[in-house]
Amino acid sequence: MLLDALTRDMRKTVIAGNWKMNKTPAEATALIEEIKPLVADAKCEVVACVPYVDLGIAIEATRDTNVKIGAQNCHWAENGAFTGEISAAMLKELGVDYVVIGHSERRQYFGETDETVNKRVKAALAAGLKVIVCVGELLWERECNITNEVIARQIKLDLWGIPATDMANVIIAYEPVWAIGTGKTATADQAEEVCEFIRMCLKGLYGLEVASSVTIQYGGSMNDQNAAELLAKTNVDGGLIGGASLVAEKFAAIVKAADASTASY
Repeated sequence: MLLDALTRDMRKTVIAGNWKMNKTPAEATALIEEIKPLVADAKCEVVACVPYVDLGIAIEATRDTNVKIGAQNCHWAENGAFTGEISAAMLKELGVDYVVIGHSERRQYFGETDETVNKRVKAALAAGLKVIVCVGELLWERECNITNEVIARQIKLDLWGIPATDMANVIIAYEPVWAIGTGKTATADQAEEVCEFIRMCLKGLYGLEVASSVTIQYGGSMNDQNAAELLAKTNVDGGLIGGASLVAEKFAAIVKAADASTASY
C-alpha cells in the first residue's frame, strides 16, 4: 500500500449528504430536526449539502450544532452577468461551510468541464469555503480499463494551480458515475483501489505529507447497509451520500459506521 493504516488517523472523516434537487424549505427543516439528535455525538464531520433555497433555513436550524451546511455548486466569478448563478462570496456570507464542485450530474447535464471545475474550486477556496471535488469514471471507461487514466486526468486538471497550502480545505470525492443513483456500488476493494490511486496522484502533485492528510470520500450509492465495509478501507475517509442522506435514520447509521471505522485505527 502507498500509505499504511497508521496514517488514517491523520485525516478527518467526513460524511456529507448531497440532497440534490430534493426538499422544500419546510421539508428541509423537518429533515434537519430529525437528523440533529441522531448525530449529536458524532466524532466525524457531518455535512448536509442542500439546495440553494434551503441554505438559509438549514444554517439557522443547525446553528450551535455539529452539523455543517454545504452548497451543491458555485460560480467562478465574484459577480456579474451570470443569470441564475451563485458566487462563492454569497455562500460564504450566508454562513455556508462546504461546497460540492464537479459532481457528475453537473458534468453530464450542465456542461461542466474540468476547466470550469478548476475555476470554481479556485473561487471557492479564495472565498474561504471547504471544497468537495468530485471525480469518477463512466461505466464505458471502466470497461475499457482506463479508470486510472480518467481519474489522474481529472485530479491534475481540477486541481491545476491549487497550492499545497490550500489542500487542507479540499476533499476529493470518488464517485464512479456508473454507481450514482443506480443502486450499483463499487465493491469495497474497488473503492479502496481507486481511492488509493487518487492518493498516489496527490502524492505526485503535492508530496507525501499532503497526500497523507487529504480526506478522500467514496460516493456512488453508499448506504446504511454497505457503509461499514466501505469505510473500513484504509483510504476511504468518508462518504458523499445521495439517496440515503434524505432519510434521517439511514444517514445517521452511516455516520455511526464512520465513527466505528475511525475508532479502529
